[in-house]
Amino acid sequence: MSHEKPGQFPFTRGIYEEMYKHRLWTTRQYAGFTSAEESNSRYRYLLKNGVKGLSVAFDLPTQIGYDSDHAMSIGEVGKVGVPISSLGNMETLFNEIPLKQVSTSMTINATAPILLGLYIVTAEKQGVAAEKLRGTIQNDILKEYVARGTYIYPPLSSMRMVTDVFEFCASHVPRWNTISISGYHIREAGSTVEQELAFTFANGIAYVQAAIDKGLDPNQFGARLSFFFNSHNGFLEEIAKFRAARKIWASIMKDRFGVTNDKALLCRFHVQTGGSTLTATQIDNNVVRTTIQALSAVLGGSQSLHTNSRDEALALPTDEAVKLALRTQQIIAHESGITDYPDPFGGSYVVEEMTDNLVNGALMIIAEIDNLGGAISAIEKGWIQNEISHSAYEYQKDIDSKKQIIVGVNQFEDTEEIDPELLEIDPEKVNAQIESVTSLKSSRNNDQVNQQLGRLKTVAESNDNVMPSIIDCVNNDCTLGEIADTFRSVFGEHQSQ
Repeated sequence: MSHEKPGQFPFTRGIYEEMYKHRLWTTRQYAGFTSAEESNSRYRYLLKNGVKGLSVAFDLPTQIGYDSDHAMSIGEVGKVGVPISSLGNMETLFNEIPLKQVSTSMTINATAPILLGLYIVTAEKQGVAAEKLRGTIQNDILKEYVARGTYIYPPLSSMRMVTDVFEFCASHVPRWNTISISGYHIREAGSTVEQELAFTFANGIAYVQAAIDKGLDPNQFGARLSFFFNSHNGFLEEIAKFRAARKIWASIMKDRFGVTNDKALLCRFHVQTGGSTLTATQIDNNVVRTTIQALSAVLGGSQSLHTNSRDEALALPTDEAVKLALRTQQIIAHESGITDYPDPFGGSYVVEEMTDNLVNGALMIIAEIDNLGGAISAIEKGWIQNEISHSAYEYQKDIDSKKQIIVGVNQFEDTEEIDPELLEIDPEKVNAQIESVTSLKSSRNNDQVNQQLGRLKTVAESNDNVMPSIIDCVNNDCTLGEIADTFRSVFGEHQSQ
């Protein structure tokens, strides 16, 4: 390590020579609720208060491919994110937000190609060409099978959709990050630090191999891969984790896939502070937790950061809570002075030893997954899911026995009840969203819609890239649910074991 400098392979010390002296991380705040109108208002509020990039949360029906007016959507519209069923919804979501200037991250997976299509068409209607767009679409379906559950199609069909996005964006949306390979949700599900790294990169290996098998060049598409990690409470351990992540991925891309383009070796990642660490009691304590976690992310060299709000263990965050979370990032960026020093913990015997141990531990797990036939095979066998479940169980035992102290939960509890102000979903605006989708379906040219969906089905049945046909469907008023159902008719649905 002593001879390694930031910006040099294997990039343990950072992907840029001067890190934040070169460019600060992108401040993002994850947001979306009730309706496109309400979410647009929150985005404008965030931009006014200094957010540099948007991060879109979608509601559950949107994530699993149902329109707001579908029977499966009842009771879930607008609850955990914004409902997007139509091009009109997407246009409203980004109304008066200049997509040429703003980078947008979209946390969406099973329906990622559809949301990307909606975003591209929305931008075009703003006069912004696809090649000018900057942002990220999560598009990481493998972790859905092990950690979240918002999958639709079987793994192989889903992987085809993922690589179609890789291929399409390389030619048409070259500045877009085509996937955000997520360790965040793996850690939220209860994994250890080593497992977060190993399972994330095992999934990454599967995506890269699938793209290569499709005929794509990792030196090209590899430069648009990005990652998404959790920042948990272990301050030094998390710093070491981020350093280890860069080293592991650079080595994988170089040694396993023969990548020579330095940009395709970089583990560029977004960090979100640990949602599972937030407590519903003594919620002000969450501000302290978030600050410590954000510091770990910055000291570990993150390219983008979301800081959770104090009240998120109870409800969607209020404007006040969101602003405080954002100010936490801004104070670190502009008042702490730590941005002047790339990898300031480099050389610390504690952090260096932790880094090496995490690298070795993660690589051992990746080797186990390789022996099982790779990530998809390990998922289908239930091995990864079982490993996460076991780790989550052990952690909960530590909390129950007070081996792990959680302030305000199993130690230093308060007896008095506190009733904080919480954000509530407006049912009238939810109903308006549902009615707007119903109205669209009755007023559009449904013959044209059916023709486009028929063409999409033909493409899905072939080996052709689905993205151009998705965009055609969007331009002809097909809804997200209708497009997703067309794929369901061809690919079927994945059944968990």
